[in-house]
Amino acid sequence: MSSYKVSMDIGGTFTDIVTYDNQAKRYRATKSSTTPGELSRGVISGLDSVIDDLSDIDFTVHGTTQGLNAFLERRGVGVLLLATDGVEDSYHIARGPRLELYNAQYRKPEPLIERKDVVGIRGRLAYDGSELVPLDEEAVRDAARRVRDGGYGAVAVAYLFSYKNPDHERRTREILREELGSDFTVALSHESAKEWREYERTSSAVVEAYTGPVVRDYLRNLEDELSTRGVEAPLHIMQSSGGILTAASAREHPLQTLFSGPVGGAIGGAKLAESLESGNLIGVDMGGTSFDVSLVIDGVPDVSTEAVLEGQPMLMSVVNIHTIGAGGGSVAWIEAGGLRVGPRSAGASPGPACYGRDGTEPTVTDANLALGRVSAEGFAAGHMSLDIEAARTALATVGEPLGLGPVDIAEGICDVANTQMAQAIRTITISRGIEPRDFTLVAFGGAGPMHAVFLAKELGIPETVVPRFPGAFSAWGMLQGDVRKDFTQPYFHLDEDIDPADMSRTLRGIEAEALASLAEEGVPEDKRHAQHSVDVRYQLQEFFLTVPLTSADEPLDPDFGRRLAERFARQYEDRYGHANLGAPIEIVTLRTRVTGVLESAEERRSEPAEGADFPHRTKPVVFDREPRDTMIVERDDLRSGHTFAGPAIVLEDTATTVVPPGFSVRVDDQGALIIRNLEVEGND
Repeated sequence: MSSYKVSMDIGGTFTDIVTYDNQAKRYRATKSSTTPGELSRGVISGLDSVIDDLSDIDFTVHGTTQGLNAFLERRGVGVLLLATDGVEDSYHIARGPRLELYNAQYRKPEPLIERKDVVGIRGRLAYDGSELVPLDEEAVRDAARRVRDGGYGAVAVAYLFSYKNPDHERRTREILREELGSDFTVALSHESAKEWREYERTSSAVVEAYTGPVVRDYLRNLEDELSTRGVEAPLHIMQSSGGILTAASAREHPLQTLFSGPVGGAIGGAKLAESLESGNLIGVDMGGTSFDVSLVIDGVPDVSTEAVLEGQPMLMSVVNIHTIGAGGGSVAWIEAGGLRVGPRSAGASPGPACYGRDGTEPTVTDANLALGRVSAEGFAAGHMSLDIEAARTALATVGEPLGLGPVDIAEGICDVANTQMAQAIRTITISRGIEPRDFTLVAFGGAGPMHAVFLAKELGIPETVVPRFPGAFSAWGMLQGDVRKDFTQPYFHLDEDIDPADMSRTLRGIEAEALASLAEEGVPEDKRHAQHSVDVRYQLQEFFLTVPLTSADEPLDPDFGRRLAERFARQYEDRYGHANLGAPIEIVTLRTRVTGVLESAEERRSEPAEGADFPHRTKPVVFDREPRDTMIVERDDLRSGHTFAGPAIVLEDTATTVVPPGFSVRVDDQGALIIRNLEVEGND
């Protein structure tokens, strides 16, 4: 009998399901409609459509946006913040962003809690963690009574210097749970973010407390639903860092799941890079609601040590993803006589006008349908048919006031959306000194392959890759991930003051703790690996770069200081265009990342083509305001080695790939579509 590995990615419009048959060594992808308010129903519906008996599932991984949505929609729980008495205003004073320093119109973002929801607790630690004033336990019990009487759903605890000595925070949690129950959500700042910077550490704890109960309830419900259907395999959750954890661990550290949904595409991109000529990729994920951009650099996803969401900072490892409101459901509208697209989306309900769910507003999907770039039949893996007349009627509501016909307004909507998405790519590349033309564009998401080639053309990117199952690529990427945990230890030392033996001993201690933690995830000892890095900055600077180490024992090397300075200088010059090798530097934080390598799910290679021909048909599709005879190809009919030129439309269950005139397509041995700009090739 076959057994299956399964991934589930819930989007705003569709839920993507990818299964891997362990016996046949084949992936399969499908979509089901997202069911707002009861998300597990859409997940189970999608699983039922591809697996007869759900008890055959032996591995599950899920990307969830529950915490992120609760944050963005401000529907988290009420939080009471316990802070060190005398400095309890730190969270609301906050820290202004550097880029807004000279912005006279800058307004601080609204915090998640009001000032009245902050309580100062007497007790004080020194900078080295030694106790100056004992914790006032009666004040903590008074705070617990206030939580109970005020109907708060969680407590965040953030005391000064708790990253050096967590005893006060731990004792506070013990008291709170004695008073409020063992299941009550208490977020401790040293667990949310064991790093220096009081404000950012406090903000991390507040976000975790605010979203934690929502994430925990959702994960419990999904686990119960899967168990009821006979799934005995533990549920795993994708983390913001790109690693995965068991749902049990994710419930204990819900902050790590905040960006869980979008990061699967970056992990899939890193896996895809292994089979491509370039290890530098720009991943673009266009769904029904949003457009996400991520980077893979030298085959590794671009990961940061800090995230900022709507002005709220969080200290955690997170794949860098830049998101804008641009998707297939983005609504076109008129402002000051000009055409605008998004960021508001028609969402899953009612959705674009062409969905036939009583939607009347024109969207990007309606525009693509009117241009002939989307098939009206068999849309979204056959789950719906599209109404082209409804699309045209909706488009006329913005076209007629602007004096534009159906074709002009449809292409205009696509052009505006493409311009916005190209700018999002520039934001995550050019603004950081990265040249997009040196990268390969990887297109995924239900709508990504429809627009990617136009984006590549605008940015001068010579090659676009559309992987297999592009509409479910993030879900596919989740099956390529490994278990991952990140540990930090503040460690402030000038380079000339470093004690190599102490630094190495500290790193080995972190490594031992980190590797042991993988036992909780069920990772065998021989599958556990550790990598180390250090945060380094020039003396008297505020911000740092993370520099990799070769091992925990590298500081013992007599030449360590010089090599560390050289690595830092190279990274600094790459980021800022200059460096000052020889200037004093200081170490700020030690970092250890442990990985539990999971069993690889390798797929058979795409079958080679037996000849140049393949089934196709021709129909008119609009490009540059003119209908052109366009090749229509079913992706299942393509084999490794097949080539053709645009204009062409490639159809498959999870997405549609649009190839404009002037581009060539080749199918590689992994089944990916390699699309090249013929004009760029001619210039080469």
